[in-house]
Amino acid sequence: MKKKLALAILLSGGGSNAQAIMDACRSGALDAKVRIVGADRLSAGGLDRAAAMGVDHFVVDYKGILQDTEASSVYPPPPDLDLGDVLKKQHLFPEDRASEEGCVSEKVRHFFMRRAAAERMLLDALLPFEPDLIVLAGFMRTLSPYFIDRMQQPGELPKIMNIHPALLPAFPGTDGYGDTFRHGCRVGGCTVHFVDYGEDSGPIVGQAAFPILPGDSLEDVKRRGLEEEWKLYPSCIQLYAEGRLVLENRPQRSGAVRRVVRVLS
Repeated sequence: MKKKLALAILLSGGGSNAQAIMDACRSGALDAKVRIVGADRLSAGGLDRAAAMGVDHFVVDYKGILQDTEASSVYPPPPDLDLGDVLKKQHLFPEDRASEEGCVSEKVRHFFMRRAAAERMLLDALLPFEPDLIVLAGFMRTLSPYFIDRMQQPGELPKIMNIHPALLPAFPGTDGYGDTFRHGCRVGGCTVHFVDYGEDSGPIVGQAAFPILPGDSLEDVKRRGLEEEWKLYPSCIQLYAEGRLVLENRPQRSGAVRRVVRVLS
């Protein structure tokens, strides 16, 4: 019997995507098992959904950790943090990427030190469950190179997947549906992608689109988008479970090389 894909889900809110994934696992539509659900705040409704489904769950208090000061740190940076390496790799603050740690602003250094402290706690909670894939389902925290590099090695298929409420590469960031609506787009959509060192910039796995009709409100767009997310996310995870996703390097006109996902038939 084929081993089911071991999933870990991270979320911040109500967990409707997590519910869709857990339901797909339970019905057999998805060849996977959710082993653990984590959240960055105790009030996340997705934790209740996990409990109701009998799934182990945990919380890492991001708010308290990120507000901690370096001088009187209750949550010290992890001993294995190579801050210089993280600062070279990160794409969240392009103007603050530097070849030497000392060239980076104190604010950015503090940002990644605090992130690493929280991410070490995430890793300590996740790794005992040996997830094959980490699924971000409305997890409203960026993951730093510190976390990403401890979940996947260079050259292998990424192990962190995210869903974004817009048709990337358009409208990255925290309010994809809102940005789509305010821009006057006639088509909205959602994107499942792998996570890399940037913001919503990783290789795209799948997308779903829907029309934005005259007279639609922002709430209409969000509702229609969520309905598409609940179908798209499990289907993309299933492709991963079936081993049908491969990464390819594709040359760009600029001369750069972009990693793209190819789906095997």
